[in-house]
Amino acid sequence: MKSPFKNSSSIPPFLFRSFPSSKSLCSQPQTPFPQNPNPNPNTNFPEKITSDSRFPISDSNFSGNPIRPISSDSHLTSSLMQDRSLNETHVINTLLRHKNDPKSALKYFRSVEKKPGFVQSIDVFCVLLHILVGSPQTYKQAQYLLNFLSGDSGPGPVVFLDHLIDTRKRFDFDFNSRTFNYLLNSYVRVNRIHDAVNCFNGMIDRDIVPWVPFMNILLTTLVRRNLMDKARELYDKMVSMGVRGDCFTVNVMMRAFLKEGRPWEAEEFFREAKARGMELDAAVYSVVIQAACQKPDLNMAGELLREMGDRGWVPSEVTFTTVIGAFMKHGNFAEALRLKDEMLSCGKQLNLVVATSLMKGYCKQGDIGSALDLFNKIKEDGLSPNKVTYTVLIEWCCRNQNVKKAYELYTEMKLMDIQPTVFNVNSLIRGFLEACLLKEASNLFDEAVEYGIANVFTYNIFLYHFCNDGKVNEACSLWQRMVANGLVPSNVSYNNMILAYCRTGNMDKARTVFSEMLEQGFKPNVITYSTLMDGHFRKGDAEQALDLFEEMVGVNIAPSDITFNIIINGLSKNGRPSEARDMLKKFVDKGFIPTCLTYNSIINGFIKEGAMNSALEVYREMRESESSPNVVTYTTLINGFCKSNNIDLALKMHCEMKSKGLQLDVPAFGALIDGLCKNQDMVRACELFSELQQVGLSPNTVVYNSMISGFRNVNNMEAANDLHKKMINEGVPCDLLTYTTLIDGFLREGKVAFASDLYSEMLARGIVPDIVIYSVLLNGICNKGQLENAHKILEEMDGKGITPNALIYNALIAGHFKEGNLEEALRLHKEMLDRGLVPDDTTYDILVNGKAKGANSLSGVSCA
Repeated sequence: MKSPFKNSSSIPPFLFRSFPSSKSLCSQPQTPFPQNPNPNPNTNFPEKITSDSRFPISDSNFSGNPIRPISSDSHLTSSLMQDRSLNETHVINTLLRHKNDPKSALKYFRSVEKKPGFVQSIDVFCVLLHILVGSPQTYKQAQYLLNFLSGDSGPGPVVFLDHLIDTRKRFDFDFNSRTFNYLLNSYVRVNRIHDAVNCFNGMIDRDIVPWVPFMNILLTTLVRRNLMDKARELYDKMVSMGVRGDCFTVNVMMRAFLKEGRPWEAEEFFREAKARGMELDAAVYSVVIQAACQKPDLNMAGELLREMGDRGWVPSEVTFTTVIGAFMKHGNFAEALRLKDEMLSCGKQLNLVVATSLMKGYCKQGDIGSALDLFNKIKEDGLSPNKVTYTVLIEWCCRNQNVKKAYELYTEMKLMDIQPTVFNVNSLIRGFLEACLLKEASNLFDEAVEYGIANVFTYNIFLYHFCNDGKVNEACSLWQRMVANGLVPSNVSYNNMILAYCRTGNMDKARTVFSEMLEQGFKPNVITYSTLMDGHFRKGDAEQALDLFEEMVGVNIAPSDITFNIIINGLSKNGRPSEARDMLKKFVDKGFIPTCLTYNSIINGFIKEGAMNSALEVYREMRESESSPNVVTYTTLINGFCKSNNIDLALKMHCEMKSKGLQLDVPAFGALIDGLCKNQDMVRACELFSELQQVGLSPNTVVYNSMISGFRNVNNMEAANDLHKKMINEGVPCDLLTYTTLIDGFLREGKVAFASDLYSEMLARGIVPDIVIYSVLLNGICNKGQLENAHKILEEMDGKGITPNALIYNALIAGHFKEGNLEEALRLHKEMLDRGLVPDDTTYDILVNGKAKGANSLSGVSCA
């Protein structure tokens, strides 16, 4: 029979260092076999070595201990009694005489190794090992012996292998691969993993095939220690010898691929094993399902689950949890719910991980009620929510403007002795601020600062609130508090402060903060530059804004869509819509995709310039692009057509808008109604006013003012006054323009008493008169010859610090001329000049002719 070993030369003897005392290796191991304080560091094995399982030799019966008394062997007894040197040859020869009685051989070894002069060599132990593996009754003793021989002071694996091979040949032992596999396993057991790998490689080099179970143990250890390359190398060597392992091998290698983040290789490994006809178990399916979820390939994960069901296997709770989590992560909430039901129908309990994932799914769909119902149910079922569960619900309640419930959960969380995180606090503070509950937000913020959990993000939330509202003083105080508490401001902090100064129009201070940001080593980002650009555009300084854009591009900061829209909107609002249109073309070439907001800005800019044709061109470009006009687009165009007195086109836009299924909003109705009223088409104006209410909208002050002005212009003050009463009854606030228009209309009809009552009503409502309404009043009163009342109004104006204008003086001068009081008329002219007012043509017509040209010259004071 061919030997399973390669040819090996004679090996020189290897001697262990002598024990410092004569105590038995079996009862108290000494150097070179030190007792391992943790004899089983690796828990991958079915047999554990404990402090009570040291090489167990005693004189008791072997059923309780490995060795039984051998006093009946008279030859062995006489050998022990001989007074001669216990050298290696003698010990080996004696062991060999008991080759067929492993227990007696072990008893003999236990006796002689205590005696002074006993030379402990590796060959002695190799011979003993060969004897012990010859009988199933002493397999365990062979493993115990190897566990200590493989300790830190034991020989290296290659030396051990060669001596085992050499002693087998020299002493004619039958080949038994168990010896070598036990050696391999012993290195793993005593935590000498690199030696175990070397032993494995040595066995392969010597054509000794490691057993699959021991190979699996070594593979598992390597994978747990993240020695993936070693594991793969070891497996590849086994494959090269025609050994692919078993189901457990597949499991271990797949887990190795997953730990390396290579789920596709794990899947391939599974498919190859399956194609080879290997019988795979539920554990392997669980691992490949995990791989499918990591890829992710959720269709495959579902198929594998069904295949498990077809084989009669029930997926584990962990497997269900993994798959449900994967479906949740990728937005398939319906399938996650179905799998949850399947999990419960298989007898599995709903665990906290799955429940929390489902709560988050409900929240993402805006169904906070179902999330809270599930939360209450798991508590009733005995599950205790953890920090993650509370965090999910608090965050999403805040996002859905239910900050009251979020705070209840926060309080409950603390009562459950679950320490809230700064993330919870930040979510709540943001929620309170969005709900305009500044006091509650401030209290929570102060609590977070007091307990030392507030971080720079906490401060930034409050900073943004103050800065976005332009509350610079509050923002500065908060900044100082943040620094005083030892926190370092971030890029976001500086961006917030820049925003504050931009909101208040203090661009010098905004640039100062920008400079400080650079001095502190912070790098401005696209938000920094975009905020500054927007600030300069708002101040009307388009050139500074464009210079900043060039600077930003020069330092390799890529503009965002927000940046592009700021530039286009800024140029359009600063009277440069043509330039904005040109910029848009350049930005589109760079990959920018315009939105409705983009086109609306340019359209509005052209309409403000009165360039309706250009506005329509942009509108057509918008329709040809991927952007569809929205309500704002049509409202802007309708307003433009109305202002340019092109009502027909405005109404055509209205029809086009409705044909696209877009419902006019109040501003759109208002623009059309105002245009019709200015064209004195009150019939169609009233039709639109009724339509506005029929579609469920409520007219606002602007719409009422347009209608009242329209009726005033067609001299129907009864209808105008009815609308005024309707405004009051429906709680729509009347403003200064409302009263100015009504007073002007009644004064034109000579109804001074009505006008006076309206003026008193206006004052009672706390509305402060302006120069326009005083002009209307004085003109109407003077036309009626009530010059004494006119002078009282003039004194009222003086008392309020309002300087009369030329129109008012013209009305007074004309009134006195009409009464024949030339002297007072000339005095008023002189007073007018003393006040620095420049008389106009109407003034001189009155002075020369005694009256103004045109009957309605003075009635033009109305701005309504």
